[in-house]
Amino acid sequence: MPTESSRVRSMKETRERILDVALDLLGENPDAGMGEIASTAGVVRRTVYDHFPSRLDLVRTLTERAVTEMTAVLTEVNASGAEADAAWVEFIARLWPVVHRYRVLLALRRGEYGEVIHALLGPVDELLADLVKRGQDAEVFAQHLPADILSQIAYGVVFAIADSDRSNGTLGPRAATITSLLMLGVPETRAIALAGDQP
Repeated sequence: MPTESSRVRSMKETRERILDVALDLLGENPDAGMGEIASTAGVVRRTVYDHFPSRLDLVRTLTERAVTEMTAVLTEVNASGAEADAAWVEFIARLWPVVHRYRVLLALRRGEYGEVIHALLGPVDELLADLVKRGQDAEVFAQHLPADILSQIAYGVVFAIADSDRSNGTLGPRAATITSLLMLGVPETRAIALAGDQP
């Protein structure tokens, strides 16, 4: 008989596998059902429902996981004391390896779970807006839009480039960094210099 700890560990691993599979599948098709997620994860539907009683529970958990990761990174870069544009570059560099996992939230945010996702992403949106406002106050970011709107536009560009990179592999973090900085109003020469030797 397996011990309690091995049972708990096995359940935790299954739960994480379901979440990872759900991120991939929903990223390709936001309408993917629980049955498809179960099949791809190598479990029966009941197992998925044991962990996530509804599709909304699954989406909420995916969003909470994203928020935890992104707020941790944003809090660190905001506290680094770097200029706002350099802090933005650091944020993109650290976000890029996981950006493919969370681009699904942008699609789901426009669907039936939009209200829930929007509420959960609130802390990320606030931190992004704070960073952009800091840049506006220091006159390194453009001021033609409010910080909350400008931050969302620049952030959205990163996900758009990530989507393009996933399909054709020609773009990368350098393109995302430079383009998002340009959207924030950073001069091209400064944006290129800040991007440095990113691929």
